[in-house]
Amino acid sequence: MELNDVKETGVDVLVVGAGPTGLALAVDLARRGVRALVVEKAAGLFPGSRGKGLQPRTLEVFHDLGVIDETLASGAPALVGMAWIGGERQGEHDVFADDLIEATPDRPYAGRPWMLPQWRTQEILLARLRQLGGDVEFGTAVDALTQDADGVTAELSTGRAVRARYAVAADGGRSTVRAGLGIAMAGEAVDPAPSLVADVRLAPGALDRDNWQLFPASPEGFLALYPLPGTADFQLQAQFAEAAPDFKVDLSLDGIRKLVAARTPLAAEDVTEVRWASDFRPRTGLADRFRAGRVFLAGDAAHIHSPAGGQGLNTSVQDAYNLGWKLGLVLRHGAPDALLDTYEEERRPIAADVLGLSTRVHHGETKRGRATQQLGLGYRGSSLSVGSAGALVTGDRAPDGVVGGVRLFDAFRGPRFTLLAVGVGAGSEAELPSFEGELARTVRIAAYDAYGVGLFLVRPDGYLGWAGQDPAGAEDYLARLGPRPERNQSPSRRVSTERSSVTPTDAGTGTA
Repeated sequence: MELNDVKETGVDVLVVGAGPTGLALAVDLARRGVRALVVEKAAGLFPGSRGKGLQPRTLEVFHDLGVIDETLASGAPALVGMAWIGGERQGEHDVFADDLIEATPDRPYAGRPWMLPQWRTQEILLARLRQLGGDVEFGTAVDALTQDADGVTAELSTGRAVRARYAVAADGGRSTVRAGLGIAMAGEAVDPAPSLVADVRLAPGALDRDNWQLFPASPEGFLALYPLPGTADFQLQAQFAEAAPDFKVDLSLDGIRKLVAARTPLAAEDVTEVRWASDFRPRTGLADRFRAGRVFLAGDAAHIHSPAGGQGLNTSVQDAYNLGWKLGLVLRHGAPDALLDTYEEERRPIAADVLGLSTRVHHGETKRGRATQQLGLGYRGSSLSVGSAGALVTGDRAPDGVVGGVRLFDAFRGPRFTLLAVGVGAGSEAELPSFEGELARTVRIAAYDAYGVGLFLVRPDGYLGWAGQDPAGAEDYLARLGPRPERNQSPSRRVSTERSSVTPTDAGTGTA
């Protein structure tokens, strides 16, 4: 196709897929003023509850994206399980009890996973995208995608073509974009037997909504019913002992009624409606690359998880969060394209680790809780993590807290870097750069144990990029990523008597 045939121009990023990954990325790009087109081959948003557990780190991301209030209002903490055997309640069983991280001022959303049907999470993100002036073009697939040195050209199923600077494949585990790029995905079966997940309605009073109802003793396999907050629905999860490749799970109302009647004390007619259903065989997959030229893979297009431990959706949203600020810096602030190599450098190792974790949880080798909350994930080995100061290591997640009336997560909110000066001295106002502009800002607080004392440059995705004692180090770091940020006319002077000997590596030295 000749570029003269392209019907739509002026798109910075083409996002393929309107699941949680694509929507989170589109929201992040929109607030940066990056022009994105989101296309989704389905006629509307995904209708099921599948990825219902939001981990604490994802709630922190949602705080920054401006959707935390709606997320908390629509969901609820994970329920304690109730075990049933022989039609009788055997008592409560809390799968999260042994290894939870309690909420503290520096990690305010720690604790139990936040339960919210996936369809509702997507509704919230889409509403936020529309609030920012964006939208999704539903009923539109990408039939072909080509690229050159300047951008990508996508032929759409609607008959027109789109030209964009970059494209992001967020089109799921069966990604057509990934297949078209010829990127392999290595993986293995986690369990040869199939599983079922469905959203069902039960007759009034058939089963209480106070617990996660667990029916583990059937010889045919495990079954659970989870009351979905904000709805009248239960999420049904079931495993099957039959591992034959040609075994088919019956997803019809009649089939699910028979399943529930066989494995629980409920009668078949207690299942009044099946609102959505899907079957799958748990497996893992990790794409060989997360970037091919001007096209990036994110979410399930890049990595496929067992649903155990609630890692898939959360890891996917954080892919988007990592990629969004880097695309924004390249497209809006003139950063080198090589900065985008750090997306794969940072995210692929985490995806590999999380895949191993979710597999161990699936097999009962690791408990849910501390490991699955994702608060300890970071980028210590990244080429973008430079310097040292205080109690933290660059690449770590930047803690929250309220210091002197300043809520740190609110101070960090938005698409900019934040130079956080912690306990550097009340009389040193002129010694710090007072950044004024879209790229960075300066915030001063008193000494705070979660940080210690020093200067901390917080990336737009809430991780520490640089730390030290000399503010010139922060300015040098930002200069390596793109144009120097706007600042006031006060000269920058040293805060301490020693200048940090560590300077930022080139953003293009990622190991991807």
